[in-house]
Amino acid sequence: MSDINCEILKEIVSVPSDSPEWNLELNLVSWNNRDPKYDIRKWNNDHSKSSKGLTLSEDELRLLFQKYSEVLEEVTGKLE
Repeated sequence: MSDINCEILKEIVSVPSDSPEWNLELNLVSWNNRDPKYDIRKWNNDHSKSSKGLTLSEDELRLLFQKYSEVLEEVTGKLE
C-alpha cells in the first residue's frame, strides 16, 4: 500500500473538540502533490494523524457556505 502525501498549505480555522489532542479543522490541503482542495477533518495537535474527512473544491465550498448562510438566516430570524 502506498503512502499518502499531505501538505497543509493554509490553516483556515481550528475548532477545539472534546479531546484536547484533536481539533476539527478547515484547511487548504494538497493531497499527493495534486491541486489544493479545501479539507474538513479532525487533526491531532502536530498534524501527524488525521481522521476521515471531507475534501471540497472551491465551488463546492462556496455552495456549502451559501446554503449554510441561508439556513443560518432562517434560524436567526426564528429566534428573534
